[in-house]
Amino acid sequence: MAGCAAGERPQPSATPAVERVPAAVRDAFPSRYRAPAAPKVALSGATVLTAAGDEIANGTVLMENGKIVAVGAGLSVPEGYAVVDANGKWVTPGVIDAHSHLGVWAQPDSVDALNDVNEMTDPNTAQVWAEHSVWPQDPGFDAAREAGVTTLMILPGSGNLFGGRTVTLKNVPSVTMQGMKFPGAPYGLKIACGENPKRVYGGKGRSPATRMGNVAGYRKAWIDAADYARKWDKWEKGGGAGDPPKRDLQLETLAGVLKGDILVQNHCYRADEMAVMIDIAREFGFRIRTFHHANEAYKIAPLLAKEDICVATWANWWGYKMEVFDALEENAALVHAAGGCAIIHSDDPIVVQRLNQEAAAALSSAWRAGIRISKADAIRWFTANPAKALGIADRVGTLEPGKNADVVLWNADPFSIYARAEKVWIDGGIVFDRGDPAYRRHSDFLLGQPGEIR
Repeated sequence: MAGCAAGERPQPSATPAVERVPAAVRDAFPSRYRAPAAPKVALSGATVLTAAGDEIANGTVLMENGKIVAVGAGLSVPEGYAVVDANGKWVTPGVIDAHSHLGVWAQPDSVDALNDVNEMTDPNTAQVWAEHSVWPQDPGFDAAREAGVTTLMILPGSGNLFGGRTVTLKNVPSVTMQGMKFPGAPYGLKIACGENPKRVYGGKGRSPATRMGNVAGYRKAWIDAADYARKWDKWEKGGGAGDPPKRDLQLETLAGVLKGDILVQNHCYRADEMAVMIDIAREFGFRIRTFHHANEAYKIAPLLAKEDICVATWANWWGYKMEVFDALEENAALVHAAGGCAIIHSDDPIVVQRLNQEAAAALSSAWRAGIRISKADAIRWFTANPAKALGIADRVGTLEPGKNADVVLWNADPFSIYARAEKVWIDGGIVFDRGDPAYRRHSDFLLGQPGEIR
């Protein structure tokens, strides 16, 4: 398939009327993503940040059949490769946004018809899946691709204790969500603590109206989920005799977390609340993969490193509500310095277009504070570490042989405000070329809009 269009695979056969398993590990909406055409390409002469610890001067990156074949200094280019002259330029893995609402709170986001991010009808809406709100024509996907973003996790909003399932997408143009869906990426469960759920439901005169109400709501839900999982386990151990328990979509998602199939993505700002959420996870036997926003993570950075919990945060967002007042620009750097997994995320259709600049702000603040972190390490904040948080680090996030060839060619140091993505590859296929207008602005929504570039 030519160019950057994403194809779709044939429809799968119908699922049986009675499923033999409690479908937490099944995917009723399978990916139909098809990788773009992937010729042999060599990027030659660049400064390469591999996100695996190396900064390589005069580096070469070889891509073939959608994979990274080799990375190194002064590599000879085999016959048959198209050579891209990258002298004076920089190469990194594709940018990964660990927290996005593109497609579910689409542009223009001032229009209620395009706001499908928060099912604020009950504190527990674990039964909803963000992918069923994704509008692939959101122009934000195009803008993010032009900024080097190759993969995004799309989450429901934070108005509920349990907001629903997340979905991980390849940032390719597609008519359908399934055509963007990252094959085999695990689902996440969005959980929110703090001010948001208690404000939303306290304002409706119902629980939770306090932080202790939040915690009671989590615990009740996990008790119900454990009971649901036991019923399915009992039926399976009995050889599947008789009718299986009735499926419950809400409890199915929660049971998937308890079984380790669904990763917990937890919106939580304050250090004390993160510690409480860790205790809840211990009580019910699951793990938290990532605390999102987490502006006070620096206060408990050693604990988060010990628990192997990633922190997805910003540099410059603070003060817009009480739980965000103790934010520091050095937050990500302090988590990193403690041995933790620091991530720079967006949560915003503008910030997603400059995740490299947000990381640069965090890095420069760290340097001013005397925290010496190299660019070779900091590049992990928006490449390798979000890949870990999303459960896809075995395939993307670093420039290493065997990994998917998700690659960005920058015209300058990506930690410079002047840096722009010149070319972007996903699975070895070119999906954006700043010098070729054919790769810009694919959204049908923009056709005929004022100011559209033609």
